[in-house]
Amino acid sequence: MSHGINIRAVPYDHPDAAALDAQVQVEYRQRYDGEGDATFLDPAMFLPPNGLYLLAYDGAGNPVASGAWRRQEKNDEGYSDGDAEIKRMYVVPQARGLGLARRILAELETDALAAGRTRMVLETGDKQPEAIALYLSSGYALSEKFGYYRDYPSSRCMAKPLRAAVGT
Repeated sequence: MSHGINIRAVPYDHPDAAALDAQVQVEYRQRYDGEGDATFLDPAMFLPPNGLYLLAYDGAGNPVASGAWRRQEKNDEGYSDGDAEIKRMYVVPQARGLGLARRILAELETDALAAGRTRMVLETGDKQPEAIALYLSSGYALSEKFGYYRDYPSSRCMAKPLRAAVGT
C-alpha cells in the first residue's frame, strides 16, 4: 500500500501542512487530556538550510504524514550548538504501519547532516509509545531534557549524533 507515496518539501504554512498539524493537535489533546503542543513555531524556522518540512502524499494526492526539523543552537531551553530538532512527526491513522514515519525521519536526518547539523534531538511524551519505539529503533537514546516541555514529568527527550553514512 506504500506504493505511490510521494514525499516532498513544502512550507510549514502550506494548507496541507496546516491540515495535518490540526490533526496532530487533536491527537495530542486526546492523549494528554486537553493540551496540544504549545511550542512556538514560525514558518521561517523550517526554511532550508535552517530546517525542512516534509509531507508524504498517497497515490490519490492526500497528505498522510509529516515531519520537520529546525536548527537549534545552545540556549536557555537546553539545546546545544549544532542541534537539529525534529518537529511535527505525524502519520494519519489510516496510513500507520507503512513505514512512512521511518522514511520521513531518514530524509530529515540526511538533510540536517547535509546542512551541517551534528545532532538530531526531539521531544515526545510518555503517552506516545509508538513514537518512542520508532526513535529507539532508529538509534535515538534518552537525553537530558530540553525544549518547551522540559519541566513536564511526561516529557521524554531523545538525541542521536549525526554522522555521514559509511560503507557497510
